[in-house]
Amino acid sequence: MPDHDDTTRLAEQVRDATARRTPLRIVGGDTKRFLGRHGTGAGLHTTSHAGIVSYDPAELVITVRAGTPLREVEATLAAQNQRLPFEPPSFGESATIGGTVACGLAGPSRVAFGPLRDYVLGVRMLTGDGRVLRFGGEVIKNVAGYDVSRSMAGAFGTLGILLDVSLKVLPCPPSSRTLSLERGAEDALVELGRLGGTAMPLTASCWFGGSLALRFEGTERTLDDVQRRVGGTTVDDGAGLWRSIREHTHPFFLAREPLWRLYVPAAAPALWMTGAPLIEWNGLQRWYALDSDAVFETATVAGGCATLFRHDGRADAVFARPAEALVRLHGSLKKIFDPAGILNPGRMYADF
Repeated sequence: MPDHDDTTRLAEQVRDATARRTPLRIVGGDTKRFLGRHGTGAGLHTTSHAGIVSYDPAELVITVRAGTPLREVEATLAAQNQRLPFEPPSFGESATIGGTVACGLAGPSRVAFGPLRDYVLGVRMLTGDGRVLRFGGEVIKNVAGYDVSRSMAGAFGTLGILLDVSLKVLPCPPSSRTLSLERGAEDALVELGRLGGTAMPLTASCWFGGSLALRFEGTERTLDDVQRRVGGTTVDDGAGLWRSIREHTHPFFLAREPLWRLYVPAAAPALWMTGAPLIEWNGLQRWYALDSDAVFETATVAGGCATLFRHDGRADAVFARPAEALVRLHGSLKKIFDPAGILNPGRMYADF
């Protein structure tokens, strides 16, 4: 594979922007530009900084440059019957691994395998004043003290520019089966709570429009036993269903209203809001398509938080405001890694 290490060019651009106090908008594949607040700044393009640095299937670790297309990473892993266990959405063919990590999004399997940040072993990053720093490593036990590498996941590029990232990967399951059961929202939440207390290999769930879809992974013998216990009918194109949910091509996500993502306790009852939701992650993640300013408060009352996931660009508040202690911590990290405040300013919060 050709060497596409573009660190020098990127560092020079960042140092020049710092000297001029010019805000920078970090651009990978730009498939997730709609996420967060719509900030401004000169584009800092990372796609030329691409390529797989190292991959050891036996150790289940891959290190990739940030501009590498997500589809290339997934194809490389698939050739060894391995995968990114957090099942990240791409929202477009040009998605990069750097943008994937920076946004911190996980797909349907998050409920079984945990969030993206749990699989970040180490990063090499470029600070807002042009320094190249390395944190973490390529083994899980190489993390000591404050874990800066995992803090990059979900920071939307506000703390630094990802150059390389090392990720833990997992083997693909022998087989997968999706079952469909007819349930109302409340009954579906009860069913999900019951299944969550068992040892059955449930790796994804989705309720919408009176239908509860459940994905189980394992050997065919295990899946036959699961279906005898759970019931329901087999979904012919289960992979297509989960792909439509992950990539937001499912009919629910085609609504024109603003799209809200709520993260609430799994045991929280169905929320009293206009419109039927799409419920994922065994009840933890709930999507609503509606135009309302009360969603942040509704999520807080339910014991969770809300994000205005898709909007028309005019919204001021997109993410729920964290506790002030966390705001201060974020601010301290920002000053350390981006002292001039030029990296994706305003992308998450107006003052950050």
